[in-house]
Amino acid sequence: MRICAIIPAAGGSRRFGLGDKLSQDLGGRALLLRTVELFTRREEVSSIIVAAPPEEGDFEQFRERYGAQLGFHGVQIVAGGRRERWETVKLALEAVPGDATHVAVHDAARPAASDELIERVFEAAKLHPAVIPGISVTSTVKRVGEESIAAAEDDALATAILGDAGSEAVSARVIEATLPRDRLVLAQTPQVFERTLLERAYAEVDPAETTDDASVVERLGERVVVVEGDPRNIKVTTTDDLAMVRSVLGARPPAERPVHKRF
Repeated sequence: MRICAIIPAAGGSRRFGLGDKLSQDLGGRALLLRTVELFTRREEVSSIIVAAPPEEGDFEQFRERYGAQLGFHGVQIVAGGRRERWETVKLALEAVPGDATHVAVHDAARPAASDELIERVFEAAKLHPAVIPGISVTSTVKRVGEESIAAAEDDALATAILGDAGSEAVSARVIEATLPRDRLVLAQTPQVFERTLLERAYAEVDPAETTDDASVVERLGERVVVVEGDPRNIKVTTTDDLAMVRSVLGARPPAERPVHKRF
């Protein structure tokens, strides 16, 4: 099994709120580099592709920031999509070397995937054409309506006192149903596929509105299996997520380390 790891890194970090999340310091190295290093030490991984922001100027800036360190690991940088994640993966697939038998797609913002988790997914990929990790849902799951309503009769009073903040504080949505959780899992990455299967899925299926690569394969009508994930495999979306990842990795924030050890 020869795996090409694709790491989509073309997103704009819009929900992070503190600049570029992929450049955040994790123990003296950028978050993106910590993610890439998860695969540089795997014998099964024969190539790594990082898909960068494609806009003019952004791509060059990305190469200037990460190119030397990624090049040290033999990583190929390609331009990703402009809008959706699936566009980025589809473009990166075009750069996968011909000798790769499998493709592993891993979120650039998941730097805390453990060796045990990756080993579990890779081992399952020897037996199944499409494998993803997932963690069981333990909380009660509710489906709610789309529209917000006033949560209290004194909503007008709260708005008068607090303005828009008051309105937000007392808005609510109505529960439509409580969903059974016994067969629900939260999907994670890396997601591993036989190369020909993933290429066929992206060639034959409309991936619009899909949020992961397993969804594209599912639309093709092919079976995807789930192995046990890891709750520590956190995707950094907010600053709170970054704090949790630092805790998992034992990486102190830059301000808490000696100056000569900061990123």
